[in-house]
Amino acid sequence: MEKSTIRDAYKRYWLENGKAPVSVFALCKIIDLPEPEFYGLYSSLDAVETDVWLDFFERTLAKLQEDPVYQQYSAQEKLLAFYFLWVQQLREDRSYILQQYKRSHLPLGQLGQLSAFKKAFYDYAAQLIREGYQTAEIKERKYISDQYVHGFWLQALFVLRYWLEDRSTNFEMTDAAIEKAVNLSFQLIQSNTIDSLLDFGKFMLTRK
Repeated sequence: MEKSTIRDAYKRYWLENGKAPVSVFALCKIIDLPEPEFYGLYSSLDAVETDVWLDFFERTLAKLQEDPVYQQYSAQEKLLAFYFLWVQQLREDRSYILQQYKRSHLPLGQLGQLSAFKKAFYDYAAQLIREGYQTAEIKERKYISDQYVHGFWLQALFVLRYWLEDRSTNFEMTDAAIEKAVNLSFQLIQSNTIDSLLDFGKFMLTRK
């Protein structure tokens, strides 16, 4: 049994019943899977939820890496391409994702479902940042550079939330938001904007 079969059955159960299966046994019964085989792939139903989000990310990145044109992109262009393709992948399961979003009153950043995706995205963002250093597309700054990856994660959460709440035709506003967010973030980390702000902050502190 493939993991994808279990994930698909889990999502389908949510869509049809508005809630999670009551147990691993209940889900296994639907797909005619012996319960021990389930535990050979997942430790719990929560682990299935977590893997759903990781799968969105992994499928997106796999498609990008298969494209030789993507390999020639700058770090900024790669991040733009990732977001555009990622939200396209998410569309396939929008109803399920909206259910998960509405069921929780927590901010997206606190959802345990996103933990595996967050770790994978951090690794991806860190790689883009290293590439940006090598091409001088991103300026390395003492004490600040380590925070870049956290900023990109917050940006990913912004894109996700914007897409979830977007009611425009074909999610055109999400595409525009992605472009503006990525362009702004790279302007900040590749120009002297942050340096000017830091210098001003130091100046104000020395006056006290």
